[in-house]
Amino acid sequence: MPALSKKLNWLLIAASLPGWCAVSFAQGFPTHPVRIVAATPPGGAADVNARLLSERLARKWKQPVVVQNSAGVAGSVAAVTVAEATPDGYTLLFVAHPVLAVNPLLYKKLPFNAERDFVPVVLLTKMPHVLLVNPALPAATVGEFIALAKAKPGTLNYGSGGAGSSTHLASELLADAASIDLRHVPYRGAAPAVTALISGEIQFLFDATITAIGHLRGGRVRGIAIASMTRSAVLPDIPTFDESGVKRFESSIAHGILAPSKVAPATLAQLNRDLNETLGEPEYKKRMAEFGADLVGGSGKEFQAFLAAENKKWAAVIKKRGINAE
Repeated sequence: MPALSKKLNWLLIAASLPGWCAVSFAQGFPTHPVRIVAATPPGGAADVNARLLSERLARKWKQPVVVQNSAGVAGSVAAVTVAEATPDGYTLLFVAHPVLAVNPLLYKKLPFNAERDFVPVVLLTKMPHVLLVNPALPAATVGEFIALAKAKPGTLNYGSGGAGSSTHLASELLADAASIDLRHVPYRGAAPAVTALISGEIQFLFDATITAIGHLRGGRVRGIAIASMTRSAVLPDIPTFDESGVKRFESSIAHGILAPSKVAPATLAQLNRDLNETLGEPEYKKRMAEFGADLVGGSGKEFQAFLAAENKKWAAVIKKRGINAE
């Protein structure tokens, strides 16, 4: 009994120390399966990212990590599912950043509040957009493309995955930066837009590296420039817009992990730490590099800052170009 009493006393003293309780609880996370709700359809490139991540987290945590695909209503279905979940860290949101940073600018009423309902955990990857053209288009450089657009204003048609999509906004950003007149042809998703490009129905579009690589290597399309400040390791022959004369031109699709608001700080800290460690695993890094994805990582605050910057950037473009997704 004296030994037990002494042990209890030490536990009481330790528990009274600042942060002890939170750390001890976090060390027990997770004790049962974790659900990642992905705002992406199954089988797509982004879904591959989510599932690679879940596999590695399952090994680390020694608990099942299940990916639930909920791609409906521009990511809103997944967002609402996570926003309404118990804030214990066992339900997480895997999402492309426009769902939270851009959609609130495009839709008058959303069933969630991006700032109130979620807390960013970590920014996982960025995938720069690549300007792709039909091989028949007589333009091999950004300069030639802009010159052609200026010589024939309103005659170059570009496709996108829909009004307000990241590929639509990238094209509008280019039209504004280069002062050229382009015609938008929205499609019901990125895949039919690429099909239209290959067939010659449209002349160009922006596509993320992760899906552009296969078409470029197959010779079905031609890459003019990549919308990042550095060239892609998997597409080294494609110059950046910046080096091609359109300075500071950047556009990408990024994916990250968020949790419901009010998750305990200690749990958030562990999630951030474990996800950052996963980003550093050689196998995950190799697979993402093959897709042309740039690994990011960092703190939740850095992810929040990225979302805020993207919101500000695209708000200006949407307003100036009069873009409406509804």
